[in-house]
Amino acid sequence: MEADTYIIERPETVEKPAELDPMMTFISRLFPICRSITGNGVRKTLDIISEIIPLDRYEIPTGTQVFDWTVPKEWNIREAWIKNGNGEKIIDFADSNLHILNYSVPIHKTISLDELKKHVHTIQNQPDLIPYRTSYYEENWGFCMAFNQLNNLPEDNYEVFIDASLEKGYMTFGEYFIPGETTDEVLISTHICHPSLANDNLSGIAVSAFLAQKLSQKRHRYSYRFLFIPGTIGAITWLSLNERRTRFIKHGLVASLLGRPGVFTYKQSRQGHADIDHVVQAVLKLSHVDFEVRPFNPYGYDERQFCSPGFNLPVGCLTRTSYAEYPEYHTSADDLSLINADTLRESLDMYARILQMLEMNRRYLNVNPKCEPQLGKRGLYDSVGGDHSGKDVQMAMLWLLNYSDGAYTVLDICEKSGLDYSVMEVAIRKLVEAKLLIGL
Repeated sequence: MEADTYIIERPETVEKPAELDPMMTFISRLFPICRSITGNGVRKTLDIISEIIPLDRYEIPTGTQVFDWTVPKEWNIREAWIKNGNGEKIIDFADSNLHILNYSVPIHKTISLDELKKHVHTIQNQPDLIPYRTSYYEENWGFCMAFNQLNNLPEDNYEVFIDASLEKGYMTFGEYFIPGETTDEVLISTHICHPSLANDNLSGIAVSAFLAQKLSQKRHRYSYRFLFIPGTIGAITWLSLNERRTRFIKHGLVASLLGRPGVFTYKQSRQGHADIDHVVQAVLKLSHVDFEVRPFNPYGYDERQFCSPGFNLPVGCLTRTSYAEYPEYHTSADDLSLINADTLRESLDMYARILQMLEMNRRYLNVNPKCEPQLGKRGLYDSVGGDHSGKDVQMAMLWLLNYSDGAYTVLDICEKSGLDYSVMEVAIRKLVEAKLLIGL
């Protein structure tokens, strides 16, 4: 990180996650925290992520210029409620942190029902749900509640109270870097700014953290950089501080909406034909799951920052159902009951498969290309087995030897043969050990 001035020393020890449904346990701990683009809720979230992986943490001061943007004031909230004329609380931030307009300035006064309605946000077509609303870059105050509750309020004087601070401070984000055999990087980015919304985006945080933990336990060709950042301003800030470093990013994914059952949905990078676009689509197809591929558009999550024309990085976004396309999106219904451990594990496994394909998707050269080499005398027929049938691995070796002329990638050969890339990985290892293939 080039902004070394802002680094906070990483913790020396990392606690082990809970062993029973670890991702759901992890998300359950994060769910009550009121997060925003700045503040103590973000720090507390990064503390819990740091129990899974050893994060480097960065604090960027209010007022820091990052391209066309400025790091905003830091927001923290302690208490908020509305009371009726009898002194009874009709809504309380302590019951749901969605009740507050995120980034509300402090207020304490008594107002009429008509005035109150000007500062309360609802969803008329989902009348029993609390919406999630923000006012990051325009100082304002407000509350959120169910439409039916607001509609049933009697004429009265209402006391409104928000105990919050909006003042100079810092924007905080976390980063975890896993060095590989090369300086070429794979970027995994996820946003950490939403309050109590399970699918958006505690699911993305969980999959990213546990994926990073899994990757840290083995050697890799690529280096991996995991970002846990506030949406929009976090990506813009990271890019501003690390502009020279972006040349190392060869592939990337934005992780979000991964805990609710739904069709895997891949939004391509702006390039549209980058290796990550090819690999994700191929892995989804080879995994025999329902999926949808969409072209890039300049709206959504932080892929739009990484793919802005001044960077045009090969970064796509893989979700389970796209943003704003499930009824619970940005409402109080996006709670822990919406997500489940099986879906999270499926999402984690899909991300791991994609990275596995990126790792192995290189070109190889058959060093004995004139006719088939005799595999039997090298013990290759006898040594196949384990989790894969000998026949599949033997066929993979024949396909690899025939197409490893430097022109085809492993993914090309998988698609031509119809063989799973995990079988190809076994065959590659055996052929390399037998000195029949060399990587280019």
